[in-house]
Amino acid sequence: MPDLVVAGAGMAGLVAAAEATARGARVVVHEKGSRPGGSMLLSSGVVWRHRRFEDFRRECAMGVPKLQRLVHERLDADLGWLESLGARVAQRSTGNPRTSGVRFDARSLTESLARHAGEIRLGEPLRELPTATPVVLATGGFQASRDAVETWITPEARSLFLRATSWSTGDGLALGLAAGGRTTGGMGEFYGRNMPAPPARIREADFVPLAQLYARLATVESTTGAVFETRTWSEIDVAQWTARQPGARATYRVAREHVAEQVGTRTIGEMIAAAEAAGADVRRGPDGVDVPVVAGITTTLGGLAVDETAQAAAGVWAAGTDVGGISTGGYSSGLAAALVLGRIAAASALESR
Repeated sequence: MPDLVVAGAGMAGLVAAAEATARGARVVVHEKGSRPGGSMLLSSGVVWRHRRFEDFRRECAMGVPKLQRLVHERLDADLGWLESLGARVAQRSTGNPRTSGVRFDARSLTESLARHAGEIRLGEPLRELPTATPVVLATGGFQASRDAVETWITPEARSLFLRATSWSTGDGLALGLAAGGRTTGGMGEFYGRNMPAPPARIREADFVPLAQLYARLATVESTTGAVFETRTWSEIDVAQWTARQPGARATYRVAREHVAEQVGTRTIGEMIAAAEAAGADVRRGPDGVDVPVVAGITTTLGGLAVDETAQAAAGVWAAGTDVGGISTGGYSSGLAAALVLGRIAAASALESR
């Protein structure tokens, strides 16, 4: 019999399993998908925190301060722990002066954690909670369940582009609630990016490079003529707004003078060209460019409520995007929360035995 059962082999689940294994525990990880890594493997690999806790609170004002403080204060040491497992750092900065962290090679990060995670059973989701073994739920949110997204987030759920694994359908949330857990606020919030709309063709490898991240320098208009002015540096607000428009669609209208402007590591023109190369119906005129976009959902932000030990219910702990209450009201690194709470959940679950 294992000492710990982990549901999910994404970032949080692998972290929890590796932490428990390092503590001498026998761990069994149940993974619904055909590979470890979850949506982490599809990400940019940046694990970050706000440089100042005050900025974290201002950005995610509806979140739980005690959980946010854990992420803020523990992340730097936990990044060092990841490196000690062999995860390769691709860049020792985030490229954003507001934040601190590192960019890992996502494949190296997955492989390093998986090597230390104990037994991983692929294609074997956890269907019910064991009666005598502590469990860490880390199944990756419910963004791939059209029904759940329609219930909690938007009636346009079936029009959203899924920018994540297809098997993140809320299994952890359901198990946690069945065990007596409760949901957090922010169940209607998600992290995502606006992506080139069909007929653009987007593969998993395109999730990061095809994101259209220049809404603040464009006029954003829905198919009904509604206009939205993004107010956040992360542009999470425009993705959430677009998700609630007819067909989850909008158009970015970029004035000619903005096309050459730099946003992060790319110019707006380069992002538009990438959308065009993918088959998007980009329209160029003498005054600027129109780019049709569709909201892409990456992770849900609401989830199970946990305490400072990451416990969600009797015998049940949770981490990653199965947990809510961290990014509520704004945007923070999901990988950072998965790392910090994954380690806390594993330690707490083992100490309960």
